[in-house]
Amino acid sequence: MGNAASYDLSGRVALVTGGSRGLGRAMALGLAAAGADVVIASRKIEACEKTAAEVEATTGRRALPLAFHAGRWDQAASLTEQVYEHFGRIDVLVNNAGMSPVYDSVESVSEELFDKVIGVNLKGPFRLTALIGTRMAAAGGGSIINVTSMGAARPRPDILPYAAAKAGLNSLTVGFAHAFGPDVRCNAIMAGTFLTDVSKDWDADEFRARAARFALRRGGRPDEIVGAALYLAGDASSYTTGAVIPVDGGQP
Repeated sequence: MGNAASYDLSGRVALVTGGSRGLGRAMALGLAAAGADVVIASRKIEACEKTAAEVEATTGRRALPLAFHAGRWDQAASLTEQVYEHFGRIDVLVNNAGMSPVYDSVESVSEELFDKVIGVNLKGPFRLTALIGTRMAAAGGGSIINVTSMGAARPRPDILPYAAAKAGLNSLTVGFAHAFGPDVRCNAIMAGTFLTDVSKDWDADEFRARAARFALRRGGRPDEIVGAALYLAGDASSYTTGAVIPVDGGQP
């Protein structure tokens, strides 16, 4: 199963949440380049439309932009219905939407911020996976990819609600692999520090000092997550499920 054909996604449909920018955009473009039609879902429809147009122009695949707030329970059902109505199937679900607001101290974290972070990073992926995984199993197959974070394994003081949510998503990954097996596989990419739009707001000196401890001594480029996504999306990973795979440049 290790030949090039096992990475071919022709005829498949992939839904990527948080797909309009950053890692989501990179994965949507990568999945489309491998032959998949893609659904770009995120909160801002204009950003989704821009990325969908880019996908169609560069890969020739069909791309459907849809507005979706991962933290809103009811929107998972409407997103699922819209995709099945348009494409008739979902073969790959990438739960990539996430948020990690900054805060001054743990004491200053409000209930609203905590609930919002848990909602987007944990509650949303749970509901979307429950709905789409059930349909995938009924159809006889599919691949679910949860994008989690190294923060789940190494929680820093400034990301605690986010780290807890991503640790929960790692746990759900294993549980859903059993819930929807043997036909549907569910895995996670535990992402390290990638240089996306958000990184422009970081303290450059502080990040350089932290990255100096990584085995690769740098942050990742968004396109460097695509290989793991392609592996998990297609037949190359036919015996991989319930796995949480670090893609982190060797973070200590």
